[in-house]
Amino acid sequence: MRVAIMQPYLFPYIGYFQLIAAVDRFVIYDTVKYTKKGWINRNRFLRDGQPVTFTLPIARGADDLAIGQRHVAADFSPDRLCAQIAGAYRRAPFFAETMPLIESVLHPRAETLFGQLQAGLTRCCAHLGIATPILTASEVEGPTDLRRQDRVLALCRHLSATAYVNPIGGTALYDPAEFAAHGISLRFLKARLQPYPQFGRPFVPWLSIIDVLMFVGAAGTRATLLDAFDLVAGPEADQDEVPPFTDAA
Repeated sequence: MRVAIMQPYLFPYIGYFQLIAAVDRFVIYDTVKYTKKGWINRNRFLRDGQPVTFTLPIARGADDLAIGQRHVAADFSPDRLCAQIAGAYRRAPFFAETMPLIESVLHPRAETLFGQLQAGLTRCCAHLGIATPILTASEVEGPTDLRRQDRVLALCRHLSATAYVNPIGGTALYDPAEFAAHGISLRFLKARLQPYPQFGRPFVPWLSIIDVLMFVGAAGTRATLLDAFDLVAGPEADQDEVPPFTDAA
């Protein structure tokens, strides 16, 4: 039983979906602290050949609130963000296929930020044909004071995991010997960079899955990108090959 445990993100990059597809159970944290400068509620798309950051704005709240206690700002305009994305990708080959997915993720208003992100991940996985069950950490573990590696190990034990898989950027976070002591192998997913055409401009890697779907499409992504990774035992990767997203919980 392979397990991965991550924070939820807004339209994350292709490696996140490779990770979901590579495991038997995928767990997303709902009770970790929301970090203002992280990637939980923001990502990047391509506009005029340059990466542009887009954000799901968050309502004001105490700094110690967890993701599951945060809310999307009341003045967030899905139409405005959808218009920005549409303006950037209207000429992309899979625009007509991808834009309805984006609208279906951004328009429904969930009760919490976590609910919004969870629904988005579920819809994106369905679009990509990924059938891995996505579980919520609090439902698996119940109340807990554990953090970081200890919490990951406890979640793995709850799920009877035999292997834990994490993105390659998190190699410094975990001790293989500790996992082995619990009968769990530790592996890291290293996405193989697969350039694809982006309006004939120099390739910009590690953008939101939005960019991949606009240029490659769901079927093309399944056929050429979802399995473009290696599972390694944990040597540090070339930093130029590591996208700017790591599991910080």
